[in-house]
Amino acid sequence: MRLFRRRSGKGAQEAPDPRTPWPQQDVPGDPTAAAVEFWRDWFELLPEVNAALGDREPHRVEHDLCRLVARLHPDLHFSLERGQRAIYALVITGQEDPRLRVYTDAWRAAAPEEDPIWEYHDSVPPVPDPSEVTVNLGAHWIALADVRVSAVVDSAESVVDVVVHHPGVAALDEAARRALTFLPLDATLGERLAAERLRRVELADREPEGAITLLELRALVRGLASKDA
Repeated sequence: MRLFRRRSGKGAQEAPDPRTPWPQQDVPGDPTAAAVEFWRDWFELLPEVNAALGDREPHRVEHDLCRLVARLHPDLHFSLERGQRAIYALVITGQEDPRLRVYTDAWRAAAPEEDPIWEYHDSVPPVPDPSEVTVNLGAHWIALADVRVSAVVDSAESVVDVVVHHPGVAALDEAARRALTFLPLDATLGERLAAERLRRVELADREPEGAITLLELRALVRGLASKDA
């Protein structure tokens, strides 16, 4: 379950579309030094972050977190999630942009050991069971259990073309439709596996013939990846 998500960036006032770039900012010349500085500042801010999450008011630390991540690199995205092994998870991701990998690699290498409160990820991890997740898209609540997908495997390329459908798609505005196209797939596969194994992704107003559930898609894609391991 996502508690909070923002893109880093100076002067951010709203949570923007994740594919819209922020204004250009200075990029640290030394990723390792930037990562060390990040973790130093993170632990200074951590008591306020824990208090805000405990009060269910993550917006209280929004500005400070945006500035903190932007100093690591202005094009990175971050989110606070429910953890799988700890209570909370901090995710900082370059959304599989190769030019950002050196920064997320340095950040992850400098990360502290996980503890019962916090775990850390350099890509959005899959949720344990997407069929138990309901997300808010605008004025609509979308149960991922109702999502169906068609999946066409290209065995030669070891990738999958996917068409996504939900019964409520017709009622969604354009921004919500874009989110529904990718959000169930990231939740099911995790950001990294989705980027590696999904090729074309489309949203359909009608359920595709031969559609499968998200958990069936997970099994299919993980099986494809395991054959190449």
